[in-house]
Amino acid sequence: MYTSLTNQLPTSTTARPNEIVPEQQALQANQPLQKLYAEVVVNIPLNKIFHYSIPTHIRDNLTLGMRVKIPFGNKITTGFCVGFTDTPSPYQIKDIINVIDKTPLADYVMLKITKWLSTHYYCGWGEAINAVIPPVARRSVKEKEALFVTPCDALTKLDQQTLSQLKTRAPKQAKVLEFISEYFQEISAKELIQISGCKMPGLRQLEKKGFLAIQNKPQHIVDTTCDSGPLQQHLTFTEEQQNAFDIINRKLEQPKPGVILLHGITSSGKTEVYLQTIAKVLEHGRKAIFLVPEISLTSQTIQRIKARFNNVAILHSHLLGTFHYSQWNDIKEDKVDIVIGARSSIFAPLKNVGLIIIDEEHENTYKQENSPRYNARDVAILRATYENAMVILGTATPSLETYYNTISGHYEKIVLSKRIGNQQLPPIEIVDMSEEVRKRRGHHIISQRLSYYMNQALSRNEQVILFLNRRGFAPYLNCKRCGFVLKCRKCDIPMTFHKKLNTALCHYCHAETPPLESCPDCMAGNINYRGFGTEKIEDEIIAKFPQYKILRMDSDSMRARNAHEKALTSFERGDVQILLGTQMIAKGLDFPNVTLVGVISADTILNLPDFRASERTFQLISQVAGRTGRGPKGGRVIVQSFNPRHYSITYAAAHDYDGFAKKELEYRKQLNYPPFGKLARIVFRSQKEDKAKEKSFVVAEKLKEITKTNGNQLEILGPSPAPVTKINDMFRWHLLLRSQSHNHIHDALQKISDMLKPSKSVQAIVDVDPYMML
Repeated sequence: MYTSLTNQLPTSTTARPNEIVPEQQALQANQPLQKLYAEVVVNIPLNKIFHYSIPTHIRDNLTLGMRVKIPFGNKITTGFCVGFTDTPSPYQIKDIINVIDKTPLADYVMLKITKWLSTHYYCGWGEAINAVIPPVARRSVKEKEALFVTPCDALTKLDQQTLSQLKTRAPKQAKVLEFISEYFQEISAKELIQISGCKMPGLRQLEKKGFLAIQNKPQHIVDTTCDSGPLQQHLTFTEEQQNAFDIINRKLEQPKPGVILLHGITSSGKTEVYLQTIAKVLEHGRKAIFLVPEISLTSQTIQRIKARFNNVAILHSHLLGTFHYSQWNDIKEDKVDIVIGARSSIFAPLKNVGLIIIDEEHENTYKQENSPRYNARDVAILRATYENAMVILGTATPSLETYYNTISGHYEKIVLSKRIGNQQLPPIEIVDMSEEVRKRRGHHIISQRLSYYMNQALSRNEQVILFLNRRGFAPYLNCKRCGFVLKCRKCDIPMTFHKKLNTALCHYCHAETPPLESCPDCMAGNINYRGFGTEKIEDEIIAKFPQYKILRMDSDSMRARNAHEKALTSFERGDVQILLGTQMIAKGLDFPNVTLVGVISADTILNLPDFRASERTFQLISQVAGRTGRGPKGGRVIVQSFNPRHYSITYAAAHDYDGFAKKELEYRKQLNYPPFGKLARIVFRSQKEDKAKEKSFVVAEKLKEITKTNGNQLEILGPSPAPVTKINDMFRWHLLLRSQSHNHIHDALQKISDMLKPSKSVQAIVDVDPYMML
């Protein structure tokens, strides 16, 4: 008898990464493997393994990580093979119907990672595997084909006299031969026609004469990101960059390079350190994954990386199906050296990974909000442990968890404290909006100070970035007479008025309703549009600065494909003088002509009922402030706030990350919040509020019993109504589990697993290491 991967996988990142399953042992010993029964997991929210017998005719074709078609209950479904055994469960064993894949979709390392995901984030192993393999890889994608032109040997023997005669009779065909003779590589017929003006019949004539070969090939080859081309040279390091690179290079020589925090202020040259580290890793014959927090940032990152390296692939959810499949397949077939993408790219089937870079590691977008609710940063560190790779966490504003890991000695920290070219960090001026209201006797969105500096910058043909983390025109509509507020019928939140659409929208369930003409309660016509979003700011800026062009970047205006790239290109060219946006413009942008950044309201996140609110406020102000002062003209930042003396704002204005971190860590320690304590959140959802409430109290009581028997190693907070008590007709109650160790949380969740199974009346959602508490 032998055990399977099921019993080999770790429950924490401290486990040994080099464990191997019996299948590998048998292969290494050159011994045949007896595959009698397969261990199969299914995409369901239960962490359970099912046993199936393997018919003789498919036994040789089935390996770990392949999909199989199986009878499951009274239906046929798809499962993943995760192991083999000769001692199945005592229940009735059914046969596997067939094997779906010719090669495994998940290799051994990915199976280990997904098993850890299922244990740590409390989900089914099948759910975890299903999440890491993109849908395009799971279904058979019929790729479009295109014609490609390849030069033939006869072209090398073409003499000038023949070419001269052809120029007289068929000048476009001659142009084709001249181009192909010089280019002498495969090219798509479409591109060749555009270059030469020679249509398809002309290319067919050249094919008949033996100069060219024309073939149908998959369309993705036209779009491939792996083509070779002239590459740019690396830039010269500053002294700080060179020191950082030398430390990283020494660590790369070690068997287990570990994790490095590259703590560099904005515009300190972190990206150049990344790129030259990638080059060093490639020299050693290994490969790299480069994660960015926003899809909107991938275009700029891709341009910089492709300017230095060949064999680069892209992975993120907005790719078209055939192109997405081609990129994933190229990675799987070992045609790629570097993968760039958002959080799911950490699961790219890249072999021999030597480096994982997580840019802007503090961003909450690395946390997945659907099951499995993983954090790509933590998965990256686990994967690097298994592959003996290095992880570089780069940011100007580290998450407190990462910062604390450097203090504790788990990660190494490298600091880049100076901007390239010794540019100074921009001065940050805080405007007290309460004082503004008093002086100007009323609310004004743009303060006098910000308006003054905007006039100054724009008159010098410089550019301005305005930041507000709230979209729409007005966050809520209310009646001046009775105070009625228009709320979503399905969600317990005010609806946001969107002027361009002339409708009120719910930002949670996307419900729509026409704007109010009169109050439905008192019938008065005094409807007030309260607060402001990016649309309202846009209108105000157009009224104040009509001679300048403004561009708004938020999830409403950037819905079209490639809208981000077009908008940023337009701003970079100088076609736009004022860029207004939400957090998608707060990071990663480098425009030397931007000399002023205005933070319209620093309080939007600060007032949220979330223990990370202060940290996020500091990070956003620091990051958006870093978009200016990057050129010889310098820069300035104006931060508007009704709470100007809050420490997250004052420390951000002083560019003092260490001061902020020290103060915030003091508060976190007192409350035993991360990084000092571990958290899990359980949200109970039901269409009937009393059902959600009742279930939350029953589970809480059971957890309190468990923690008493375990020496009070687990603290239960709640239950209570969630801050947003209703979303999409589902009432929500929640409770928090807090402990010094994930193990105590996992043990408790395991003991109440039957109580957390989904039912018709109540759903229980478990989020380990939650990032959003709303």
